[in-house]
Amino acid sequence: MNRILVTGGAGFIASHIVDALLDRGDEVHILDDLSGGKRENLNTEAQFHEFDVRSQQAAALFEKYTFDTLVHHAAQMDVRKSVADPSFDADVNIRGTLNLLEAGRKAGLKKVVFASTGGAIYGEPEYAPQDERHVLQPLSPYGITKFCVEKYLEYYHHQYGLQYVALRYGNVYGPRQNPHGEAGVVAIFSRRMFAGEEVLINGDGLQTRDYVFVEDVVRANLAALKYEESGIFNVGTGIETSVVDLFRLIREFTGSIIEEKHAPEQPGEQRRSVLSAALAKEQLSWTPRIGIRKGLDKTVAWFRNE
Repeated sequence: MNRILVTGGAGFIASHIVDALLDRGDEVHILDDLSGGKRENLNTEAQFHEFDVRSQQAAALFEKYTFDTLVHHAAQMDVRKSVADPSFDADVNIRGTLNLLEAGRKAGLKKVVFASTGGAIYGEPEYAPQDERHVLQPLSPYGITKFCVEKYLEYYHHQYGLQYVALRYGNVYGPRQNPHGEAGVVAIFSRRMFAGEEVLINGDGLQTRDYVFVEDVVRANLAALKYEESGIFNVGTGIETSVVDLFRLIREFTGSIIEEKHAPEQPGEQRRSVLSAALAKEQLSWTPRIGIRKGLDKTVAWFRNE
């Protein structure tokens, strides 16, 4: 049995990972300060520690429990908030991670699986789909901090032998999603349509993203845990979906009759993002299984019950 610490385990993506780890028989601990996560997302079979990743209490957990693996999802994940307050973004995403890495390597931590970003780390594509060799030109402090953490993981690997896998997510969506982060538009559109509220599309709505369903992301994390080497992998579908198409699909599944309305374009918003997962297929034996229609159908059904 592995003893695994999952940070951000009360949040959208990591709570699904916690469920999967418990299902396979691991001893799971959750570290979350509930600033973004929800108590109702917590699996009661896991041990919950309500601390900030930057705190001494969080660092002390490693000595107390001697975790085998850290699955690190806790983060300041709002791109717009990172632009408004880059110091806070760096404090949480870089200093918070270093707090855990230092405590972990002193306590014999063997492996880290890190939730990085494919949507924000590459910038506008010079070619598409973007693979892991694409130039990195993040357009936000959020993307910069994720890149920094990847480099720190590389350092800890070479200096201390700590194994790591960084997963560069596309725009993850699914049940339990909150309206923040890179793919929050799915949650925003769904909730507003069910409430009969106005839905606004920024700009012309032709900006595209690579939407990957949360169940596929969970499978990628499980594959990363089994991977015996260190590396960086995209987790995406290789398929672009525009905001306009996303709006129309969600409207179809909600049964809404809300009209399409457009707001001014958001300054600095990335125009395209689409990821190649060929390396993950080759090295992790992972490929996405759930297409956008099936994934949105499941997601909208969850919001309907909410």
